[in-house]
Amino acid sequence: MKILLATYWYVPHLGGVWSVMLQLGEKLRSLGHEVDYLGYGDEAGSFVYIVNKNQRIQTNKLLPMLQTMLNESLYPAIHKNALVKYTEFRRYAYELAVAYLGLESYDVIHTQDVISTACINRIRPARTALVATLHGCVAHDIRLQLKTIHKSPTSQLAREYFDRLEHTGASSAEVTIVANDWMRKNLTDDFHVDENKIKKYHYGYDIHTFLQRMAEKPTMKRPEGKKVILYAGRIVQLKGLDVLIEALGKLKKKRDKWVCWIIGEGNRKTDLRIQAKLLGLQDDVVFMDKRDDIPSLLTQVDIFVQPSLIENQSLAVIEAQLAAKAIIASDAGGLPEMIKDGVTGLLVPVGNADKLYRGLERLLSDRLLRNKLGDNAKHWAMSHWSLDKLTNNIIGTYKSAIEERRSNANA
Repeated sequence: MKILLATYWYVPHLGGVWSVMLQLGEKLRSLGHEVDYLGYGDEAGSFVYIVNKNQRIQTNKLLPMLQTMLNESLYPAIHKNALVKYTEFRRYAYELAVAYLGLESYDVIHTQDVISTACINRIRPARTALVATLHGCVAHDIRLQLKTIHKSPTSQLAREYFDRLEHTGASSAEVTIVANDWMRKNLTDDFHVDENKIKKYHYGYDIHTFLQRMAEKPTMKRPEGKKVILYAGRIVQLKGLDVLIEALGKLKKKRDKWVCWIIGEGNRKTDLRIQAKLLGLQDDVVFMDKRDDIPSLLTQVDIFVQPSLIENQSLAVIEAQLAAKAIIASDAGGLPEMIKDGVTGLLVPVGNADKLYRGLERLLSDRLLRNKLGDNAKHWAMSHWSLDKLTNNIIGTYKSAIEERRSNANA
């Protein structure tokens, strides 16, 4: 099969979607399939491209046409909310660019979010199947942002816009894949997606390569005499890092001889540095940019923390499980389907800094508990996160989607 793995987000980027695309694509190629990758090329959205061929369309060449087509006199609703206007122009630029790049040669397009799914469904050829994997709920993320960074008098209009977009994107493919029951329930209950369209396949992971990379010599060593707490991922509001730093402030009053490494990129880093300094944590919380050596770095870590406000199925948690680390996480979204509280990690209520502090204190105080949780997590992860099983399920889904699409085209 000739397969296009496509996303609306920019690639490559820090975060789970690109890692999932790469691992799945490499596995499909090893089985003899032809795979291309498509997405925006940078955070600014200046071009859309087929990554492995570097075929690109500059979006600034499309904007004059879009500005004429989507002018305020014809489409006043688009212009009433800044976030809606931004998203409409950006998604239509994406759609036009993908159309110019061409989709005719693909047997199946496998999108990775609701926006790319909605866009590509409008322009795909009659015999090209569409399968969507949704790695999170865009509409739920936006609801949180409409109360904070995107709050405005027209927030309700934006909420309704993104709710409709979630429904459209989750309903447009022949099959929509989710990783857990939490995401399935979101789609059916909140966005009225037909449950018959949805299949649940949890993530797979290239365990062999990860364990090989763990064996590499780490480029950083733990500070002598201190235990290490690690967060690795995007530094954005949805990850709840302000809750983590508040919890660390409480922890500092109780004990020292620990350090927290926060690794990643995102728009909250400056604010979090200020918060840490105000709590007297400037020597205890170390911020680092994106790193490519997380597997070996995990060998220097005692505790992995995931304080998310919203979370689907965290690849960072999967890596921490494979590294046999004691994990403490919020009970957001799909995390309780990954972590059994008290068995493979500790779960605390979303946004509760006091409970997070108490959990961290408990883990720092009890080496036997850390070892037990880490060993249990690794034992479970080694059998659960099979990339081979996921790939077989997805290939079967591709075949059934192609058959359905071509049958409908011939009708």
